[in-house]
Amino acid sequence: MTLITSISGIRGTIGGKSGGSLTPSDVLKYTAAYGTWIKTQASASNTFKVVIGRDARLSGEMISRIVSSTLQGLGIDVVDIGLSTTPTVEMAVVMEKASGGIIITASHNPIQWNALKLLNQHGEFLSASDGEKIIKLAEENDFTYAEVKKLGKYTTDNTYLQKHIEAILALPLVNRAAIAQRGFNVVIDAVNSSGGIAVPMLLDALGVKKRTLINCDPSGIFAHNPEPLPEHLIQIAAELEKGRYDLGIVVDPDVDRLALICEDGSMFGEEYTLVAVADYILKHHPGGNTVSNLSSTRALRDVTERYGGQYFAAAVGEVNVVTAMKECQSIIGGEGNGGVIYPALHHGRDGLVGIALFLSHLAEFGYSISRLRATYPDYHISKNKIELTPDIDVDEILEMIKQKYAKNPINTVDGVKIEFGKEWVHLRKSNTEPIIRIYSESDSQSTADYLANKIISDIRELVGQQIRT
Repeated sequence: MTLITSISGIRGTIGGKSGGSLTPSDVLKYTAAYGTWIKTQASASNTFKVVIGRDARLSGEMISRIVSSTLQGLGIDVVDIGLSTTPTVEMAVVMEKASGGIIITASHNPIQWNALKLLNQHGEFLSASDGEKIIKLAEENDFTYAEVKKLGKYTTDNTYLQKHIEAILALPLVNRAAIAQRGFNVVIDAVNSSGGIAVPMLLDALGVKKRTLINCDPSGIFAHNPEPLPEHLIQIAAELEKGRYDLGIVVDPDVDRLALICEDGSMFGEEYTLVAVADYILKHHPGGNTVSNLSSTRALRDVTERYGGQYFAAAVGEVNVVTAMKECQSIIGGEGNGGVIYPALHHGRDGLVGIALFLSHLAEFGYSISRLRATYPDYHISKNKIELTPDIDVDEILEMIKQKYAKNPINTVDGVKIEFGKEWVHLRKSNTEPIIRIYSESDSQSTADYLANKIISDIRELVGQQIRT
């Protein structure tokens, strides 16, 4: 059993003992800490409101009841938008002018996991300092609940998915006419979560009438590992191989990640979801800036510079990407895991707006999705990690690697990223374990693997054989 507390939220496996997994008492404690923090915000009024929503996983309804009751007990009004998506809840916080939001989802984690994703009044994930305050409040476990006449109100609102879709349709770059005219025939895999409701709704609104639904019953019984990686998408790839479709669309359980599959069943590449959407945005707004995290493909930088814009790299994590996007006023950004952030709509990863913008791009392009993919630089990423013994100073190891490659361009915003021309290696340490994650990229998989193994060999020389890969 596992319970992980971090600035981005509280996640864990269901069942077991309190403090060791995500039990009802843990949900209550961290919700109470979040609600207490909400009430301390200087910008808040005497009336507090929090929007909550969830994905379809089996434990979601139980956790939702605990969350709403705890917030009410603190004197906070609750607007429950029910079965929804992470980006929909983010937008609902702003539309409701709420004090914050809680999304009950473990995103791409397997069925036994769930989590509380915590939002501020802007519908964005908390800053590091705010997250730390909430964790401290939870550790103190000293909460003051409201008197009976001051309990929070509980209301439901099932209109926000539609409002979200309407806001997407209102975007100038969503070309509904071109999409409808192309008459796309698509396959959708929503892993039996809330995307099974949201994605068909969006496609209806975009005029996409021909589609085949796979795993779109929002039962919460995930048909496969919910992380949209190639090895988990065998079923939809096999359907596309039959040859009568234009593309496949895959979302994770809370619809903040988007993966695309070509008409022949080959993977478009999750790293290239953002690249393709950015290409479309920049085509209409040349010279715009873009942002992704340090572990994402260089292809975004290449596309950005092709249009005369400037690319910026942020530390890993959505909140870090959003902060960087605001600082450099980027027009598109996100993460290489299929997370598209389009600030013209809101500052959050959004699979639905990603679908609308990508289909607009493909419709205007006029050819197949595989032909579109061929227009982008073809990079390959190797993902590795090494486990060190607890007595080894990980920061010291990273510093020694930095010194060894001091003649190369190096970025230390988040760990150590070393550039070798258009190739790179990024080393990041875990905050909870003696682990270094090593990502590398090159124009061939074998070279990307070689670069990673070279760094692993360097670390082995520095610490002896006290590592495990």
